Amino acid sequence: MLNVVIFGPPGSGKGTQGVKIAEKYDLEHISTGDLLRNAIHNNTSEGVIAKSFIDKGELVPDETIIDMLDSFIEKLPAHKGILFDGYPRTVAQAKALTTLMDGHGKTISTLLNLEVDDNELVQRLVERGKTSGRSDDNEATIRKRLEIYHDQTYHVIDYYKDKGLYSSVKGTGDIEEIFGDICSVIDEKAEAKA
Repeated sequence: MLNVVIFGPPGSGKGTQGVKIAEKYDLEHISTGDLLRNAIHNNTSEGVIAKSFIDKGELVPDETIIDMLDSFIEKLPAHKGILFDGYPRTVAQAKALTTLMDGHGKTISTLLNLEVDDNELVQRLVERGKTSGRSDDNEATIRKRLEIYHDQTYHVIDYYKDKGLYSSVKGTGDIEEIFGDICSVIDEKAEAKA
């Protein structure tokens, strides 16, 4: 069974590519961003906690995310593969995800890292902010999010490298070309596992 983590800094195209990957490989697309936005919109207790952190450009506490993911995975059919979009963001979360997946009899197949230069990311996210209405798509918050990514999130790559589950894909250029590169990596991982 294929379980993929799509990874990269904010604005690297995880959401865009995640939808395409999930559709092509029939994976359940779990976007922690979407889970959090739904919780915030529905004013759940997790949503209230999450909003207070997101509005400051900080990461939502691990326990809140893990509880939401556990509930979501529990409802999935046992045979269904998963695409994780926006999670894990720290090594502690990566370890927690490994434990969570073990508890459901699943393992991560690969982490796909979309590599994009910081200046390109800021430009993309500022543009997205003009149409998205997201309060966190302004330059000051974007730069804070990139700083957190480099300080905390980037180390997740080492965790998956140590497990032999890391794959890198250039995240700039034509969306379809990037998707083609991603599919090559996934197909190669699937063949190696078969």
